[in-house]
Amino acid sequence: MRKLDSNAHSVFLLYYHLILVVKYRKKVLNDPISNRAKEIFEHIAPNYYITLEEWNHYQDHVHIMFRAHPKSELSKFINAYKSASSRLIKKEYQEVRQKLWKEMFWSQSFCLLSAGGAPIEVIRQYIETQGEGKSEHRVPFSDLSE
Repeated sequence: MRKLDSNAHSVFLLYYHLILVVKYRKKVLNDPISNRAKEIFEHIAPNYYITLEEWNHYQDHVHIMFRAHPKSELSKFINAYKSASSRLIKKEYQEVRQKLWKEMFWSQSFCLLSAGGAPIEVIRQYIETQGEGKSEHRVPFSDLSE
């Protein structure tokens, strides 16, 4: 079982899969630009209680897996990241400015999916069976932090 994150009053395990697409699906992402985008992500993420777990890119989009805290403001983080990385990447890479002449690097839209843990149907079945045979299906709260 995965180790749960915790704070003073709760335990949690929140994984997300984020997909960001380059504006107009321009094929401008190469290894150096992707690495710079990843560095910017890792720099901003702790301010939002976010931890990068996995990063991969294609020429026109990136896939990011990260862990978050319940108090993470995901939409604010994503907007801050997209804004900062757009500004810095366009400033630092002339070839990007030639293909994306306006201020934006990323498309306005994004895809954010929750990930990890048990499949939805397993959770649904667990919740549906609560109260049936009382102790057979209960997980003591004290067991969650171990």
